[in-house]
Amino acid sequence: MAVSEAIQTISRLTPLADVLTIVDAEVKPVTQRTIDVTAGAGRALAADAMAPARPASALALQDGWALAADETLGAGAYAPSLLLRTPSRIEVGQSLPAGTDSVAPIDAVKVVGGRAEALAVINPGDGVLAAGGDSDSAIPLRRAGERLRMTDLASFSAAGIARITVREPRVRVLPVRGSGIISAAARLVTADIERRGGIARLDDSGRGLDVAMAAESADAIVAIGGTGSGRNDGSVQTLIREGRLAVHGMGLTPGETAALGFVGARPVLLLPGRLDAALSVWLVIGRRLLDRLAAAKNSENEPMEVLTLARKVTSTVGLAEVVPVRRNAGQAEPLATKYLPLSSLARSDGWIFVPAESEGYSGGSAVQVRPWP
Repeated sequence: MAVSEAIQTISRLTPLADVLTIVDAEVKPVTQRTIDVTAGAGRALAADAMAPARPASALALQDGWALAADETLGAGAYAPSLLLRTPSRIEVGQSLPAGTDSVAPIDAVKVVGGRAEALAVINPGDGVLAAGGDSDSAIPLRRAGERLRMTDLASFSAAGIARITVREPRVRVLPVRGSGIISAAARLVTADIERRGGIARLDDSGRGLDVAMAAESADAIVAIGGTGSGRNDGSVQTLIREGRLAVHGMGLTPGETAALGFVGARPVLLLPGRLDAALSVWLVIGRRLLDRLAAAKNSENEPMEVLTLARKVTSTVGLAEVVPVRRNAGQAEPLATKYLPLSSLARSDGWIFVPAESEGYSGGSAVQVRPWP
């Protein structure tokens, strides 16, 4: 990248809430695609996943005897009930014969010389999958906007769904320089995009940001590095020249020098060249941007662990903050603030978020610990 002719400066830090408002208002969902269900892990559904009613008739859920449950009333091991007819043996997955409503375990019925006795009370529906019990044709298995888990895909396949309609954003990730830290951040962001249902393309380090923005093969661009005021920092100026700058300087720490803009309708997120700052901005803003591209609705439901804070965390009002923590004796121990050393990132078990309006958390407070990518 050529040396910048002018120094990039930040006139003010845009409050995080305002940055997220821009993301929500201006980032639009990508075009939906239909893909094989086996490729759907992490993808966000673009349409409800519907399955036909299954099964069409009641099926046995266990091996045993198909019978009418009311014939077993009062039955017990020491007071067997005589069954009016000899029940039929049935196996898992077979349809129930007419006139039966339950499946008794093998040892719950005794048949001797054509005489059948129930040795236990069987309730209607015991051992039976009712018609429509696996899937109701009127109720979606999963709804549009929900990200798919491997369990969902297995359920879809078992229900006979072979193709699904999803939104999978194509994101181009560009390390603007070849430093080890920037490359590590780029690989981390790329992996998280893929895990969360996007299609990430990791460019070679040093490829021009202007070239990446001119290409039409991506729905969004994430560039790492060049957002500060260093002599070789020019990412923001490139965005101004080739597109539209919405924000330079964000009320999030670490990550204050990050920038957001657009080339046409495509969002461009510029992450700082420090690993901690790039990670912080990606977690809080980048993931939100990816969610909007995918029209994903269930990211807020991702697992969090509620722990008690081991000691006070002090934060600056007006700045939102990402703080790494580790579990220690059942508590969340904060490891760093403002600048997050590599050792703190490696030793931590997750992170907590301090909103901009907060001065921090006192020791003993309950906090939500989010997992790292």
